[in-house]
Amino acid sequence: MPKKPSKSPAGKGPRTPVIKPVQVAAKRPKAVSNAAPKAASKVSQDLSQERIVRALETIAAHLAAQGKPAVERESFKQADAYVWHPDGRLAAVPRVSRVELFLLRGVDRMRDILMENTERFANGLPANNALLWGARGMGKSSLVKAAHASINADRKPADKLKLIEIHREDIESLPALMEQLRASSFRFIVFCDDLSFDGNDASYKSLKAVLEGGIEGRPENVILYATSNRRHLLAREMIENERSTAINPGEAVEEKVSLSDRFGLWLGFHRCSQDEYLAMVRGYCSHFSIELDDEALEREALEWSTTRGSRSGRVAWQFVQELAGRLGVKLTAQ
Repeated sequence: MPKKPSKSPAGKGPRTPVIKPVQVAAKRPKAVSNAAPKAASKVSQDLSQERIVRALETIAAHLAAQGKPAVERESFKQADAYVWHPDGRLAAVPRVSRVELFLLRGVDRMRDILMENTERFANGLPANNALLWGARGMGKSSLVKAAHASINADRKPADKLKLIEIHREDIESLPALMEQLRASSFRFIVFCDDLSFDGNDASYKSLKAVLEGGIEGRPENVILYATSNRRHLLAREMIENERSTAINPGEAVEEKVSLSDRFGLWLGFHRCSQDEYLAMVRGYCSHFSIELDDEALEREALEWSTTRGSRSGRVAWQFVQELAGRLGVKLTAQ
């Protein structure tokens, strides 16, 4: 019976290279798998350190904000007006840019109402938040600043009203400002000039909560005055869009329009007549001792308003500045 041919050493040859690559391939992933956890661990450590740093910075910011109110309350004795910054800082304003109350012409009724409301508040009596809305340049913000100065004129330092301006873009930080002012013994007018909301801006909800409806409510020692060219503080297209796309148009519009309803006092400012405009010009010229023939003054003032395309207190003031500069008169009250 023929013997089976014995396996030659050559038969082992092909097996050896097959086994070795498999062994090498098995070792390589092992080496890679050891390096990957190390890299991942390093990345994780870096992320953890970054989170820790951010957390510490946040805690430090909160602690700093909590430590500021006592300092700020003491600083209220330094000035009568401040500007609020959303980082919790109140910057004192040594000299407020304003005009005298008697120089504001054509707004007599609004002036009397606002003065009465402000005086009641200064005396610790109930008063309303006020919205001054209407034509541009008719003295809305000037009236607020002039009323504040007039009320403080004869008051003792401890009884003076403090005027705090908050910028439109910082409205969302209004609750934080209220928290600082709540514990103070002073009384404050929080003033926002040119307040309005556009597009998908939802920051008006913070203002609504502060005005009325929040759990804490508005502090008793704080009143809010705002000026706007819009009666409802919202662009007409915002209201119309809500009406056209909502299932219940009435509810959608009410939610936005209700903001202005939370101001108890509405004061409307309208364009002035030619006589009122000329009275403003003459009042400024008399106050600053600008001498010019009345006929020439009237002619130039009307020409100036025509080039500007409107008649308002702002236009009258701009004309007076032009006239004073041309005549070499400094705008300093005599």
